[in-house]
This record gives sequence, structure tokens and C-alpha cells, in this order.
Amino acid sequence: MPQLGESIAEGTVVKWLIGLGGAVERDQPLLEVETDKVALEIPSPATGVLTEILVPEGEIVPVGTLLARLHAEPAAGVINRVGGVVVRPMEAVSESERHFSPAVRQLAKERGVDLSTLVGTGEGGRVTKKDVLDIVARGEAQAPPASRLTPHEEIVALTPMRKTIAERMVFSRRTAAHVTTFFEADFSGIARFREGRALTFLPFVISAVTRAMKDLPMVNASWSDQGIAIKKDIHVGIAVSLEEGLLVPVIRHADRKGLKQLAHEVADLAERARTKRLSPEEVQEGTFTITNHGGFGSLFSTPIINQPQTAILGVGSVQKRAIVINDAIAIRPMCYLSLSFDHRVIDGATADRFMSKMKGYLEQSDWEKFP
Repeated sequence: MPQLGESIAEGTVVKWLIGLGGAVERDQPLLEVETDKVALEIPSPATGVLTEILVPEGEIVPVGTLLARLHAEPAAGVINRVGGVVVRPMEAVSESERHFSPAVRQLAKERGVDLSTLVGTGEGGRVTKKDVLDIVARGEAQAPPASRLTPHEEIVALTPMRKTIAERMVFSRRTAAHVTTFFEADFSGIARFREGRALTFLPFVISAVTRAMKDLPMVNASWSDQGIAIKKDIHVGIAVSLEEGLLVPVIRHADRKGLKQLAHEVADLAERARTKRLSPEEVQEGTFTITNHGGFGSLFSTPIINQPQTAILGVGSVQKRAIVINDAIAIRPMCYLSLSFDHRVIDGATADRFMSKMKGYLEQSDWEKFP
């Protein structure tokens, strides 16, 4: 298991992209790995044949764990660690190392058997399926809990990403004092500026957020036992929806970038997040998060704070609505904005001032100053 970031201690084998006995080229995607921060494909460190898979799909293992063996060209006794994946020629592996086949691991999981307690009777002391079944027959295994599934239900297995999202959301709600405030902004000026330009609304929102943060830096902070840590850098995370969940890649130093560069980075990060080509560093050190839930037509949202940040902005769908301007009814492209914030760090007045500043920046008409 490769080291996928300084703070990453373990990873989940999501999927083997090459089957047992399959040929693989150097740098060809070999497997998908997921941590609590990123999901990505791991390339093969060498050309060869996948002769043994030691860690089955769905299993979480520490960094440095031997995942598989390739029959490759290096001479016996050579250990190849290119790309972070450990590859050993078959003849160079020590017989004293204990490994369990995928079939044995699956059987042990189903029957509630702790493999670490077994003495194998197979060749070289390997644990066999018979060893597991013998434990079960003697009644020494812990039976798995009985299923309560009814004929009218279907269980969808939890993916590692879904488990991580669930744990983080519950942790955030338990940790921060969540409060949400709502504002509405007129996007008329933005709509006019976008005419003839390949820009979405999101770069304008990011730009307005960073300028409002300069006015109220307490929003770009985090809670700690020592005090409130105000961040000197503005790194904005953008929530990206995936089929199995979501990731939050980070635009670093977003306040230093113009609309075109922000648009390019948003598109690039989103595309690479969906194709699992993000690096671990690209989902770390965010200081504020934006979630664009309006992409599916949603108007309002009360998003959960991305710990350890202080606030998260929800951006609703931009829709034409009737509003009153100078005592007359007008049709304008309007957008509801929601800010969920940690009341331990900032009060409602600070949050509302931040939103008012951001609303003003969004409704300005001088976007030519921010190319």
C-alpha cells in the first residue's frame, strides 16, 4: 500500500483492474485505492503477470502492506518499490511471511474467524479453507450477526468512501455548533459579463468569497484548544459529486487568481476527481468549502461544515424570478446562498456581514477588473 500523503496511515483496495494471471504493462493502472481523502488509480511499477493478489477488494490495510506479486523481469532477491507498490519476484519471497489467500480471507470473514489466531496446516504453514472450517466445526468462531433483511428490502453494500463520508458528517455535527444563514443575490451583472465567454457562475462566487474573506478574515479560520487559528492563505475547496460519493479538491491561493484561471482549475480538478487522478495533496489544507448544490436545481441547502474549517457556502440554482426594484416588479436571475458556520468561532453578525459583503461583490458590475 503506497504512502498517499503525509497524514495517511492506511488505504482501501477498492478494485483490482487486472485479474489474477493477467498481463500488465509498466505504468498501466493496476488497482484502485481509496483513503479518507482521495481515490485514485495506482500504476503498475513493472511489466509482468499478476501472479498473486494478497489483499482482496474492500479490505483496509496499513501503508506498506504487500498487496500483490508480479512475475516480473528483475533477478531473484530484488525488491522493486517503484511507484510505492512493493513487487517481489516469486522466488525471492520469504517462506516465513504469513499471507492469506482471498478465498481464505472471505471465508474467515463470513464465518467470524480471526485468522491471526490460526496455525495453518498447508504448505509452509499457510492457512487453508479447511483450517477455517475446522475452527467453525469446533464452535470456536464468532458467528456473524443474523440478517434482518425482509423480502421487501435490498441492502446496498457500503463503499469505503460512503463510510468515510458518514463518519465525517456525524463527527462534524457532533463537533461544531452549526448555524446557517441565507442570503439572495442578483446575478444580472454576472449574466451580462458571461455573454460570449465560456465561464460558469462558480468562478465568480469563488472570487467574491475570497474578497469577502479579506474584509472578514475570521471566516477563514478554525477552532483549536489554544485559540482561534486565522489562516493567512485562502485555499478554497470545491465539492465534486461522484457516483459513489464526493471529493473536495482544493484551489490553493484562490484569492490570487482571476476568473479564467479559477474556471480552468475548477474544471480540471473536477474532471480528475471523477477519473480518480487527483493527488493526495490536492484534497488537503482547504480553509473554506463551496458546494454548488444548485447544479441539480436545488434552491436551498444547509451544508455540513468540512472540519476543521469554520464555514461552508451552499450555492443554489440561478433562476429568473420576479423581484421588486425601485417599487417596480422586474425579472432577474437570482440565486439563494447559504452559509453554515461554526458558532464557536464566529457569531451571527459576523457571518451576516460576510454574506452581505459577498452579495455586494457578486452584484457589482466591474468584473472586467478580474480577468
